[in-house]
Amino acid sequence: MMDPTQLPHGLPPIDPERQAHCEQVARALKTEILQHPKQMIPFERWMEVALYAPGLGYYTVDTPKLDPYGQAAKTGDFTTSPELTPLFGATVATQAEDIMAACGTPAILEFGAGSGALADSVLAALANNRIQPRYYILEVSPALQQQQRQRLARYGDQVQWLSELPDSFQGCVLANEVLDAMPVTLFTWENEKDGSPTLKEYYVTWGNNGFEWCTVAADDVLQNMLASRMPPLPNYRSEINRHAEAWIRSMGSWLTHGAALLFDYGFPQHEYYHPQRHEGTLMCHFRHHSHSQALIYPGGQDITAHIDFTAMADAALAGGLEVVGYTSQAQFLINAGLLDQLQAHLHAKATVSAVQTLLSAAEMGELFKVMALASPNLDINFPLRGFQAGDRRHLL
Repeated sequence: MMDPTQLPHGLPPIDPERQAHCEQVARALKTEILQHPKQMIPFERWMEVALYAPGLGYYTVDTPKLDPYGQAAKTGDFTTSPELTPLFGATVATQAEDIMAACGTPAILEFGAGSGALADSVLAALANNRIQPRYYILEVSPALQQQQRQRLARYGDQVQWLSELPDSFQGCVLANEVLDAMPVTLFTWENEKDGSPTLKEYYVTWGNNGFEWCTVAADDVLQNMLASRMPPLPNYRSEINRHAEAWIRSMGSWLTHGAALLFDYGFPQHEYYHPQRHEGTLMCHFRHHSHSQALIYPGGQDITAHIDFTAMADAALAGGLEVVGYTSQAQFLINAGLLDQLQAHLHAKATVSAVQTLLSAAEMGELFKVMALASPNLDINFPLRGFQAGDRRHLL
């Protein structure tokens, strides 16, 4: 692990306001650590506070996060697919329309709606087809919710915000880059004196130089979960996203009729825990610079991990859902008609460039995947539109 006291090379300077906020979050984390009987907390808990603690976490405060594509002044930390071009949302809308028609309920539920770009483009595309669904948003960030309300004000009561998971929902569920930002358990295999690897979990403690990494023997739950996923690999570090798996399992209890489309970056399990990926996938985003040093700038930078889509599929099946599609983002968008959408915009260089970014295997086209989960009672023609060619469920 990198020394948390050393800043990554080339990182832009932090502004005084964000620095002051990071120091406030650091004090809260330090207090929690020192009050713990063993004076350390699991990294999973550290990440949860750094990202989601009310009034402190990165996603709960009003700091710039998302930058629209082509914006000259990069004040945020990253750009997502819906920000690149409205054609992304317009293409997603074609699949959402099929799902809503199949379950007879014109309703969409989006998790983590960011700036509201996806909702805006989906609703605009559906309106062109004279479809006006109820659009529900569950957003944990008060700051982002305010941005969404401003951007989507023209839709009036058609858009509603939820404060908690619904007891039941019928329609189409959308989640773009939601799973990757859920807190993860960080683990490693350490070599004992006899050469045998022992599974350890990473914790965070407080030392002379601030936050420091430490490891403790993994409990039986973590041991059992990993035993079926990968063999012991000496000096290997990676993650397991128990929050995301629990969220997917719970979806089976409230998605009573419909389907969910999950967009995120990741791999099937045999690629996720490949021996060559020995440093894991934990990544931080700060002012459009990516690095792996998670213990710096608490509350002031995004922290993510790639998705083990095999684990997500297993969680869905355990929750009573069906996995009805899995493919690359490029394949999904092509199947769902993105190139047809592009025809009317070939004169716009920025739009063409954005579509190339969405589809390029070297950028977002291959690393990003799309998974579709459906309630067993969904009466729809399979495969879904977005998975008609190139479905990769056999690789999960």
